[in-house]
Amino acid sequence: MSFFNKLFSATPSINIPFSAIATDMHSHLIPDIDDGSKSMEDTIAMLHEFAAMGYTTIITTPHIMGDAYRNTPEIILGGLALVRAEAQKYPAIAHLRLEAAAEYYFDSDFEHKLNNEKLLTLGDNYVLFELSYINEPEGVNKLVYDMQMKGYKPILAHPERYPYWHRNLDKYEELTERGVYLQVNANSLVGHYGPPMKAVAEKLIEKNIIRFIGSDCHKYEHLAVTKRINSTKHLEILVNSSLLLNNSL
Repeated sequence: MSFFNKLFSATPSINIPFSAIATDMHSHLIPDIDDGSKSMEDTIAMLHEFAAMGYTTIITTPHIMGDAYRNTPEIILGGLALVRAEAQKYPAIAHLRLEAAAEYYFDSDFEHKLNNEKLLTLGDNYVLFELSYINEPEGVNKLVYDMQMKGYKPILAHPERYPYWHRNLDKYEELTERGVYLQVNANSLVGHYGPPMKAVAEKLIEKNIIRFIGSDCHKYEHLAVTKRINSTKHLEILVNSSLLLNNSL
């Protein structure tokens, strides 16, 4: 094959615009209430980057986790109000729709909240929750059932980051059959959390069981990684699948 034939038969490069996602639904942008943004200045810098990338809606999701992050709806929504007010001072980000929910950690404290309080939700009563990274928790199926009985739609955050299921991909399909929505972390697609997480994220996308993608942005530097995913085959698959629900939130 001649040089020119090789040149013109090359595979087209992938460049998925972030406007195709438009809504980021997992981040930690409210200053100084969890392990995310450390200051309002940091938050505003991250919002500028989100806007420049093409996002139009940011739903930030601070941790609620036992004694580690004892956030309440009042703390989170109060923080959101401050971020909204500050963002209006900057023309480049004043147009962003800014919302807040939470990332609930599955523990006894969460079960108590589920039974006794109104949870912070995304969109049509979705609740974002996460599990231990180390040990497979007992009672996940019951938790899912209890959430649904309360009228919530459970979204499991970053399923690719739970190593105890990496050799049992059927577990992910079982969860989706029970009505759990799966949210992949964007940065997993470029190996930010390690090759095993990248491989599982790709397999879950290939199985067509991912419904949300989130940046899980904690600091400005994370967005430099996120920007690289727009050239990945698996973001292209996800966006073209018409299964992504980010824009429904």
